[in-house]
Amino acid sequence: MIRVLLADDEELIRQALAALLGLEGDIEVVTQAGEGRAALEAARAHRPDVAVVDLEMPPLGGIELAAELGRALPSCAVVILTGHGRPGHLRRALDAGARGFLAKGAPGGALADVIRRVHAGARYVDPALAADALTLPPCPLTARELETLRLVGYGSPVTVIARRTHLAPGTVRNHLSACVQKLGAVDRADAVRIAREAGWL
Repeated sequence: MIRVLLADDEELIRQALAALLGLEGDIEVVTQAGEGRAALEAARAHRPDVAVVDLEMPPLGGIELAAELGRALPSCAVVILTGHGRPGHLRRALDAGARGFLAKGAPGGALADVIRRVHAGARYVDPALAADALTLPPCPLTARELETLRLVGYGSPVTVIARRTHLAPGTVRNHLSACVQKLGAVDRADAVRIAREAGWL
């Protein structure tokens, strides 16, 4: 029996997935969570074989959760589900250790098949996203630049970003200026938009 954790902040989606997987004779949903931190705690408590997680959940998204699960529970394979995946999301997910990346628009039986594949040690990537990812240039921003841009995207002012990142406000401004320049953006908001559309944030 493959033991599965489901994590999605939309309860209706999570319950529908649980019901769908409940029809499979070799898959058991052992725990569910509505947000990333709760999913991490549930994984530690229930030790699932596979975690199926939504790409975007507060406060810890699917990509961040995949990285955390990789450290806390390396035997747990992670499948990320997305309703609006972008090639940059795919790259970040695989870099974080996810073994599967599937669009929510996939056929009903696809999720069970992907769970079986990743449990057996294979990887699965949505073919359309994989093709797009091959043509997307790599993210030109450094990890620190992405971190500061992500915080701007949450609406944080420079002083708050400086405190959270342990940087001087001038250094934060320099990182944000570099983001604008590297992305060919008009301003910080435009840089956030460009990075989100590429899936880098």
